[in-house]
Amino acid sequence: MINFDHNKEIEIEPKKPSQTIFEWLEIFIVSVAAVFILFSFVARIAVVDGNSMYPTLSHSDKLLVRQIFYEPKQGDIIVCQSEAYGLDKPLVKRIIATEGQKVRLDRENWKIYVDGFPLEEPYIVVGSDLMHNWDYGEDEITVPEGHVFVMGDNRNNSLDSRFYDVGYIDERYIIGQVIYRFLPFDGFGPVK
Repeated sequence: MINFDHNKEIEIEPKKPSQTIFEWLEIFIVSVAAVFILFSFVARIAVVDGNSMYPTLSHSDKLLVRQIFYEPKQGDIIVCQSEAYGLDKPLVKRIIATEGQKVRLDRENWKIYVDGFPLEEPYIVVGSDLMHNWDYGEDEITVPEGHVFVMGDNRNNSLDSRFYDVGYIDERYIIGQVIYRFLPFDGFGPVK
């Protein structure tokens, strides 16, 4: 059995100023390194430029983008780059189809078909003949291997895979999946 002398005071040596500064510096360096690793490999911040994703996203919305272990899926909103558009200009778009899937535009009924089935898209803006634009010669195309076909939710005002200026997106140029809007505060929350 161990007996403690409760009447004896424990003396704690005061820290030297240099020791305190070193501890704060150490915390700062570890924090900066953690933030660097987080935003280099795990997630990034992106800003919406334009209204091609309206009403889902608006110009200047600030987004959190997940990078690590991301596999492209139909319906995901992504940040990507296009060789045709320029690798220095990130785009925010929705994946309509992945490699091997067939995409068809029904111009009369304002519908997109993937593998013969119409997409249910309650999020799109419909309203002018601009949705009918399509640079491809035939009405149905097949997404090449290693690529995705993307479109903006505001079909009337979106430069996307329907046009040769953007074309198919190489999966290597997908920066990540948009998972959260954190600004403006009135739109704070997950993005779908």
